[in-house]
Amino acid sequence: MPLAGANAECLMMGQVGLVLSCEHAGNEVPQVFSTSFRASKQTLGSHRGYDPGAHALAQAFATTLGLRLYAQSVSRLLIDCNRSEDSPTLFSPFSPLTADARARLLNEHYRPYRDAVKAEVERLLSIHVRVVHLSVHSFTPELRGKVRATDIGLLFDPTHAFETSVCSRWRSALLSTKTDYVVHDNEPYRGDGDGLTTTLRNTFPRDRYAGIELEVNQKYPRRHPVRWSAMQLLVTTTFATAIRQLTS
Repeated sequence: MPLAGANAECLMMGQVGLVLSCEHAGNEVPQVFSTSFRASKQTLGSHRGYDPGAHALAQAFATTLGLRLYAQSVSRLLIDCNRSEDSPTLFSPFSPLTADARARLLNEHYRPYRDAVKAEVERLLSIHVRVVHLSVHSFTPELRGKVRATDIGLLFDPTHAFETSVCSRWRSALLSTKTDYVVHDNEPYRGDGDGLTTTLRNTFPRDRYAGIELEVNQKYPRRHPVRWSAMQLLVTTTFATAIRQLTS
C-alpha cells in the first residue's frame, strides 16, 4: 500500500494536472513474507532493495508543489511495482514464493498501488486538459564495473510529443541555472522500457498524458549531503518552471 500521502490535493497549474509517484520508495518486507524471503539485510539496504534517496526527493516535490505523493514502501525484491504483471522480473530470485503468496502480494500491494495512481490520472483528466505524471527514482553510480556519468536523467518516450515537450522545457530550465550536474535524456535507462509510466501512456491519450521518470544518481544522497540538498532544490524548482511554461 502507499506510504502516507503528502499535504494537499494534486496541484493544478493552469490546464495541467500533476501526479507524483515513487515506486521504489522503501525496502520493507511484511512479516507474513519474511520467513520465505531470502535476501539479507545488506542486500535489502542496497540499490537492489530500493532506490536510496528517491523517497526523500519525492517528498521534496510534494512539499514544494503541494502534491499528494503515491509511494510504495514494499521492497522491489519482493514485488516490483514498476514492472508489468507479465514481466519476468516482477518477482526477484529472493522471492521464492508460492502461487498463493504471489497472488496475495499482487492483491494487497501491487494492484492497489498502481490502481491508485491510475485513478488519480483519470480524475485529473476528467477536469483538466492534460496531466503530467512524474515518477521519481534513483540509480546506483556504478553498475557491473562501469561508472555512470549521469547525475540527473530525464526519462521519456522520444516518439511522444507531449513528453518530449515537457522534458525539453525541464532540461532547458536545468541548464539555464549553469548547473554542473550532468543532465542527460533517457540515461541511464531508456524512457520507453517497462514501467508504470509506460503502462499508463499506453492507457491514456498520448496528447493528454505524459509519463516522465526522473532518475538521480545515488552518490549524492549516500555520500554528498550538501550537494544532495542542492540537487533536490534544483530539480523541484526547475520542474515547476517547466510546467508553468506549458500553460503560458
